[in-house]
Amino acid sequence: MIIFSLAILFCYAALILFLILGINKVPVFNTKDNPSKNSFTVIVPFRNEAANLPVLLQSILELNYPKEQMEFLFVNDDSTDDFMKVFKENALQENISYRILENIRESDAPKKDAIQTAISQASFDWIITTDADCTLPKNWLKSFDQCIENNVVKMIVAPVTLINYPRFFYAFQTLDFLSLQGTTLGGFGNNLPFLCNGANLCYHKPTFFKLNGFEGNKHIASGDDIFLMEKFLNYNKTKVAYLKCKDAIVQTQPKNTLKALLQQRIRWASKTSSSQKSTSKRVGLLVFITNFYLILLFFLALFNQINWMHLGLFYLVKLNIDFVLLFHTATFFQQEKLMKYYIWSSLVHPLFISYTAFLSLRKKYNWKDRAFHH
Repeated sequence: MIIFSLAILFCYAALILFLILGINKVPVFNTKDNPSKNSFTVIVPFRNEAANLPVLLQSILELNYPKEQMEFLFVNDDSTDDFMKVFKENALQENISYRILENIRESDAPKKDAIQTAISQASFDWIITTDADCTLPKNWLKSFDQCIENNVVKMIVAPVTLINYPRFFYAFQTLDFLSLQGTTLGGFGNNLPFLCNGANLCYHKPTFFKLNGFEGNKHIASGDDIFLMEKFLNYNKTKVAYLKCKDAIVQTQPKNTLKALLQQRIRWASKTSSSQKSTSKRVGLLVFITNFYLILLFFLALFNQINWMHLGLFYLVKLNIDFVLLFHTATFFQQEKLMKYYIWSSLVHPLFISYTAFLSLRKKYNWKDRAFHH
C-alpha cells in the first residue's frame, strides 16, 4: 500500500511541478500606450442574462479603444427574460457599434450556433468571444491588439478568473477555477497547450473559415473553445499563443448554488472526455485518481486498514505541492488573499473532484435550462 501511495504521489508531484515550471516560462506581457492597429468583432452569446448584462455593458463603455475599431454582436439564444429593456436603458447605443442578433440553430450545440451566426455577420477579421456574465478590463482590446502586433498568431488564449465574493463557497470556486487557469498556463509554458476558456478567446476569422469552424464537433453542446483551439493547434501550433497580461484578465460570475456548480463542472468534464488531445485526458485522469485515492485512504484509516500517519503524510505532500501551483497562479491574478481559504478548500476539493467525475459518467447535464447529453 505504501509503495502504491508513493507511486501516485510521485506521478502527481511530477505533474504539478511540470505545470509550475510551465507557468514561469510564459512571459508576462505588458501593454503600452501605442496606437491601435487592429479591429475586433466581439461576440457575446446570451440566454436569460438580463441580470448580468448591465455590468458587462458598463465595462464595454469603459473600454480604452477607438470606437471605430470595435463592434459587439450580441446573439440571443431564445431568452425569455426582458433583455431588450436592459439594452434600451443603457448608453451603449450612443457610443458603441453593436447589434443584437437572433441565434440561427443548426445543430445540438446552441452556443456554437450563436457564434457561427455572429461570425457570418462580423465586420472585422479578428473575433473575440466572451460571456454575458463577464466584466471586461479597461485595456482589454489594447492587450489583444499589441499581442497580435508583437507575435505572428492566429489564436490568442487569454486569462479568466471569477469575481471574488467574501464567502467560502465562492472562494472555493475561485480556487478551483485558478487551478484550471494554472493548468492552462502551465500547458502553454511547456508547449503542450490543451485548455482554454471561451469567455476570453481571440482568433482570426479567415482561419476559422479555413478550418471549417465547429464542423466535426457540433454534436457536442459545449466545446466552442477547446475543440476550436485543437483545430488551430493542428493547423499551426506556433500560431496559438497565451496572453499572460493583467490587462487581459476577464472576470466572470461564480455559480450561486452547488447544483449549478456541479452541472458546470460536468459540462466541462464532457469536453475533456471528447477531446482529441491525450494530454487533457491523462491530466484529468491523474488528478481524479489522486483525489479519489485520498478519500480511499481516509476510509481505510477509519476502519484501521492503514495507520493515520499514512493518510496524513499523503495529504500533507499533496497539500503543499497544490499550494505552490495555486499561489503562483493567484499571484498573477492578484487573488493571493484567497489562499486563506486554502486549507478548508483542500479538504473539500477531493470530494468535489470525485463526485463530479462520477456524475459525469451519467453522460447528461443541464445548461441554461436545457438538458444535454455527451
